[in-house]
Amino acid sequence: MRKVLLISVLVFATMAGFAQKDSLILVNGDVIVGELKSLDKGVAVVETDYSDDDFTIEWDGIKKIFTQSSYLVTLSNGERINGKVASSGDGMLKIIPETGNSVEIKPDDLVYLKSVDKGFWDRVYASIDIGFDLTKANNMTTFTTRSTLGYLANRWSTDFNFNTLFSSQDEAENIRRTDGGLTYKYFLPHDWYLPVTVTYLSNSEQKLDARWNALLGAGKYLIHSNRAYWGISAGAAYNHEKYTAVVDSASEIKSSWEGFAGTELNLFDIGDLNLLTNIKVFPGITEAGRWRVDFNFDLKYDLPLDFYIKAGYSLNYDNQPVEGASDVDYVLHTGVGWEW
Repeated sequence: MRKVLLISVLVFATMAGFAQKDSLILVNGDVIVGELKSLDKGVAVVETDYSDDDFTIEWDGIKKIFTQSSYLVTLSNGERINGKVASSGDGMLKIIPETGNSVEIKPDDLVYLKSVDKGFWDRVYASIDIGFDLTKANNMTTFTTRSTLGYLANRWSTDFNFNTLFSSQDEAENIRRTDGGLTYKYFLPHDWYLPVTVTYLSNSEQKLDARWNALLGAGKYLIHSNRAYWGISAGAAYNHEKYTAVVDSASEIKSSWEGFAGTELNLFDIGDLNLLTNIKVFPGITEAGRWRVDFNFDLKYDLPLDFYIKAGYSLNYDNQPVEGASDVDYVLHTGVGWEW
């Protein structure tokens, strides 16, 4: 009797454990049983007991999905829901929220999914890439880095980036450039959001010891799908600058108010390529006639084991530079990196 009871308990435990697994049926008929960890930028990540590495599957390669975990779900209309996800009839998906009525959507309307059963570190994402060049002529060396760090919560996100460039050669002044920024976004209904950003820039080409720029505005995603993001934003900014002295030893310090208008595009449904570009225009408010432009472009090619190759381009333009400085500074970066 005890043996029968023990066997029954073991069978029940095994079945219960299996029942907690998520199931994905692919368009080719294969079935994957495990834990659906996330869906982002058109790629689903599944963890299984029978593989050391997670499976990554294109979203359009999944025919049906059944989950037991709870997720933070983002839809193409900007709505955010906490709940479970399961396939329903006629190729549709059903989102079953923790409270309220279920929602039925098309698969393409689900643009982001992240397990809320995970801890803090499962909501963190990061990347870093490094480039180095050495030229015999003039003993020239160039070192560059680009890095990102972010966190996504239910209703807000933070993103931090930090980039550096240092170049030296014989019989010439060293070239340096450092830039970074911290952005906080609070998500509103219908794909609206409120961004708060603080950026820093220092470069020798424009004789800029430091530029601190604080931005506050509003933005909206015009395209928000598992193939592309495209958003626009506008608002006001406070600009504080310190320039390298040209004539005497006293540095020049300037403070001003600006408006800003910008747009950002992220394309990721292009195979292993990922394109991210953004531009912001700053018309002067307290400095009439002054215009500044910040432009960034990153093209990334994914490699195995979360490595990648990246080419990046950054440009800063100021139509009223200080005396002896250039109105344009730009940097082209290529390197190999790793993301988490």
